[in-house]
Amino acid sequence: MADLELAKVKRIALIGLGEVGLAVAEDLLAKTELDLQLWDAQFGTTGSAAEAHWASLASSDRVSRAADAASAAKDCQLVLSMVTAEQAVPAAESVLAGLAAEAWFVDLNSISPAAKKQLSEMVTAAGGRFVEASVMSPIHPKRTDAPILLGGPHAAAFEAIGEQLGFSDMRATSAELGIAAATKMCRSVIIKGMEALVTESLLAARHYGVDEVVLASLNNLFPRPDWPEHAHYLITRSLLHGERRAAEMREVAKTVNEAGLSPWMSAACAERQDWAAKFKAQLSETELNPLLDAINAQISTMNGEA
Repeated sequence: MADLELAKVKRIALIGLGEVGLAVAEDLLAKTELDLQLWDAQFGTTGSAAEAHWASLASSDRVSRAADAASAAKDCQLVLSMVTAEQAVPAAESVLAGLAAEAWFVDLNSISPAAKKQLSEMVTAAGGRFVEASVMSPIHPKRTDAPILLGGPHAAAFEAIGEQLGFSDMRATSAELGIAAATKMCRSVIIKGMEALVTESLLAARHYGVDEVVLASLNNLFPRPDWPEHAHYLITRSLLHGERRAAEMREVAKTVNEAGLSPWMSAACAERQDWAAKFKAQLSETELNPLLDAINAQISTMNGEA
C-alpha cells in the first residue's frame, strides 16, 4: 500500500523555508527525484532567511516558488508544513484552498495537542489526510535522519512513505491525535528550560565572579567533561533561535495548562527565550567567558549603567 501511495506522489509542497524547511528541501532533492513547490510568508522580504534559502535552491529545475499562499499546494500530493509555532494554523489556513483531494498534509511544527487537533479538523474538512509529526531532536546535524514521531489515524500509513522519502527515523507512535505533540511539548519543558536556566544562572554567576565554581559543581549532579562548551552551546541556541523557541514554549504552556497544571516554568522559559533573542549580536563569541561578558556588557548598556 505504501509503495502504491508513494508512486502517486510527484510534487511536494514545503510550507516554511526556515532552518528546518531548507534542510528538508535539500535532503529531498538529494534523496528523491520528486519536484518541490515552496512557499514562505517571508518571500519578498529583503534580507529574510526565506529569501536567502530560496536563493540557494533556485538553480534546481525541480524546485518552483509558489506565486502566493493560495497556490502553494496546487498539484501537490503531499504538503509538509514547517513554520514557526504561532504560524502553524494561519499557514495551513492560507494554503488549504489549493489542497488536492486525499493529499497528505504533514505538520512538523512544535505546537500543542489542541492545535494539532484543530489542524486535523481543517485538513479533513478540505478533503486531505492529516498527520501530526514531532521532530524529537534539533534538525542539525541529523537533518531528515532526525527522530520523528507520527500521530493520528493516518500515521501508520505515512510512516513507510516517509521512510521511502528519506526520513529514516520516522515512527508512528499513536493513532490518537495529540500524543506525538504531547511527547514533544513535555520534552521541551526540559530542553528549552535547560537553555533558559543555564543562561540565567551563568550570566548572574559571571557577574558575581563565581561562574567557574558553579560550572565545576554541576559535575556532581550532571557529570560531563565539557560543561563550558555545553553551556556555550545551550546559551547560543537561545540567542540564535530565541523568538522561535519562545513561540514553542507558549504552545508548551498551553499543553501543560490543558493537563490541569499551572505552567509557571514554561511561561517563564518563554520570557527568557524571547529575551535571549535580543543578544544575537554576541553570537560571534565562540567561547563561554567572552560570550557571558559580552552579554552582560550589553545588559549594562540596556539598563543605562555607566
